[in-house]
Amino acid sequence: LDMSISNRLSIEDLSLRDKRVLIRVDFNVPLHKEKGHITNTQRIDAALPTIQYALQQGAKAIILMSHLGRPDGQIKKKEPLKVVSIKLQELLKRPVLFLEDCVGPDV
Repeated sequence: LDMSISNRLSIEDLSLRDKRVLIRVDFNVPLHKEKGHITNTQRIDAALPTIQYALQQGAKAIILMSHLGRPDGQIKKKEPLKVVSIKLQELLKRPVLFLEDCVGPDV
């Protein structure tokens, strides 16, 4: 496929029914320094139309990949993506399964 800027595929160009869909999202949201809650959901809100489209098109599973903060390859419990999955579940009004890692037996 020629993936030049003038000839890119959109999610709308793909058949998603019964497929596992991997989406790289930017959920690097600001967190309250002491309490750890999300202070601005703009980045999550921006991803919702794409996620909802995949759901409406009958995707079997949607896997979202993101990071939070600048961990330099290190796991830092201080910057948990779990709080983002909780907010996403609330916004989507459907269960969201959070996994600590992208490889291994739990995945």
